[in-house]
Amino acid sequence: MIIGLVTAVAASACYGTGSVLQAVGSRKSAQREAARGASAAGTTQHGGPSLSSTAKAAVTWEFMVGTVLDFVGFALGALAARMLPLFLSQTVISANLIVTALLSVKLLGIRLNRKEWMSIGVVCAALVLLATAAGHEGSGEAARSTHWWLLAITVVLMGGGWIAVHFLGSKAAILAGLLSGLGFGAIGVGVRILDGIDPFDLPTMLADPAFYAIFIAGGVGMYLHTVALQIGSVNGATAALVVGETVLPGIIGVVWLGDTSRAGFAWMAVLGFLLAVAGAVAVAWFGEPDAHSAAPAGDVKEPEPTAVS
Repeated sequence: MIIGLVTAVAASACYGTGSVLQAVGSRKSAQREAARGASAAGTTQHGGPSLSSTAKAAVTWEFMVGTVLDFVGFALGALAARMLPLFLSQTVISANLIVTALLSVKLLGIRLNRKEWMSIGVVCAALVLLATAAGHEGSGEAARSTHWWLLAITVVLMGGGWIAVHFLGSKAAILAGLLSGLGFGAIGVGVRILDGIDPFDLPTMLADPAFYAIFIAGGVGMYLHTVALQIGSVNGATAALVVGETVLPGIIGVVWLGDTSRAGFAWMAVLGFLLAVAGAVAVAWFGEPDAHSAAPAGDVKEPEPTAVS
């Protein structure tokens, strides 16, 4: 349990730091394109970022370092998902929201208001309750049909997210963050039920639909998260991601995979879970771009929601 918690906390730190660095890279790329008068070429007709503008943001050094941290966080998060109940591992990992919020103060010049600080405090308190109440993780055994359902749902959600970003443009920031979170949540579920891990058997792993669900959810989820950082508040997008990667995996872990709380502590687990989600939603609500009077930090400024690379 302790090793799993430490692993989840480390994954959270990697994800949170990576999100802010990716946001810095996205905003620097947007500024450079705007300075060249190329901002219009970097958007779709609906006001969203084009694939080329997202690619340009992805080759900034800040974004690349952030991406490396995301991969490290993914590996640590996958390990934590095998060692802890999903409602605990995913929630602890989702605490990267706190890391994101604190680092955004320094690197993005964002000033958090009192409501945001209170919301972050609620998330911290919820994590303490969850850690106290968590019991043993389930076996991870699931019917083969569950593996196929995971793949099908992942394809629908990620495909829907791609379409929504294209047609909703700058209005899709929170939705993109939420769907990227659902994608990362699908990764947690997929890692738990994936065949061929223990003992390691590559042919068995490659024959498992859950393997491809993990691959699709990771790739498209990363793209949607990048778009959310480009067109919206870094804290709001990350908070929406928190909700997506916490709620559904936590429910699946309890209902289908046998995750449990300590005897007599079920109420505390439920309370902690609800408070964590509520705190994340509050940060998303109070963290919209127009809620900030962000001061510049170095040469990085918080752009308006429609100022897209």
